[in-house]
Amino acid sequence: MSVLPSRPSYVSVLRAPHAAAVFASALVGRFSYGLLFVALTVALTRAGGSYAVSGTAIALFGLSAAFLAPVRAVLIDRYGRRCALPPMAAAYAALLGCLAAATWRPGAPQWLLLTLTLLAGACAPPLGPVMRTLWSELFAQREHLRQRAFSLDTVAEELLYVVGPLAAGLFISAGRAAAGVAVAALLVLGGTVGMVLSPATRSRADRERTRGAGTAGSGRALGRAGQPVLVAAAIGCALGGLNLLVVAFAEHHHRLAAVSWLEASTAVGSAVGGIAYGARTWRLPGRIRLSLLALGLSAALALAGLSPNLYVLTAGTAVVGLCVAPALATAYLTADAYAPPGGRTLAGTWVNSAYNAGFSGGTAAVGLLLSGLPLRVCFALAALPALVAALVPALGPLTGLRRPRRTGTVPGDAPSEGLGPG
Repeated sequence: MSVLPSRPSYVSVLRAPHAAAVFASALVGRFSYGLLFVALTVALTRAGGSYAVSGTAIALFGLSAAFLAPVRAVLIDRYGRRCALPPMAAAYAALLGCLAAATWRPGAPQWLLLTLTLLAGACAPPLGPVMRTLWSELFAQREHLRQRAFSLDTVAEELLYVVGPLAAGLFISAGRAAAGVAVAALLVLGGTVGMVLSPATRSRADRERTRGAGTAGSGRALGRAGQPVLVAAAIGCALGGLNLLVVAFAEHHHRLAAVSWLEASTAVGSAVGGIAYGARTWRLPGRIRLSLLALGLSAALALAGLSPNLYVLTAGTAVVGLCVAPALATAYLTADAYAPPGGRTLAGTWVNSAYNAGFSGGTAAVGLLLSGLPLRVCFALAALPALVAALVPALGPLTGLRRPRRTGTVPGDAPSEGLGPG
């Protein structure tokens, strides 16, 4: 890809009025999710006395969070962040507090644990999509800074999911996994309050309730974000499969402890790729960059399966990681560009939900494939969805993409002055 020279840096992003403060608040709230799942899984296992109970509860949490994510996004787009986010965060934190109390000691009724986790997932505030909407508003007329902001956001989110489980391990090692759940409740509540109190949320779009951000708006947001949603799902599918593939590879080489290094190499590669990618100004349109990044990830994943040993595979997973953060950042940018008026949060939520669904599906599919196919073939098959997603622009009308709703929304795309919502 060819690039254009640019001056603005990541420091310029954080120096924008109110940007650093609202971003810090968002990271505090989002760190809750990185901490929660490991702590909650262990707490549920100890309280319910069964892996089946904890597994079912976590699945219910994920299902309710994923299926109701568009509903929560519509509420935010319609009623504004300052009105919709606090009730969600308060209800979510209260339910996590109840879960912490219920799992503090063994013997909690199973129905209570399952009900609380189901309700908590339904209330989980979408702080990631909201923060990305804020980036778009803060840098509405400065596209180069907006691209850097999205890359910084994606890298930071990935790192939270690396540090979060390590923090949860401290509570688990102290024998108080439930305390980790309680801390997660405080984090999400504090982070959300910080976000809604920031002057950055006092935008015109948030002061004026958006009419038409409802079910029809949900369909338009999904339709216009067709390619980013498909690419995000494909990336999630690839990474979900990779998580299981590295375990199988390490076990095959009798070095199961090396799994942590293999997973860390993907995270490090993603962070490096995201920072480097966001620091440049790209000439190619976002939809083309998405395809190239999906193609690169697919090729890197398939080639990683040919690794003769763990050292080569570590390098291979790092190369896979190089494409992850750039692809996700571009997916969020492109979805935001094609979102209908009043539907930015919803468009970002579709991308986020697609990634999560793809991750779960990829893990399940590779688990089935590993039982009957050689490891190298499984790597190649895990790379296939990303390869298909790379071909999406060639499908034309099937992608649902239209021209951006505002001038210069996607760096590198042709301006689209005078166009309405389409």
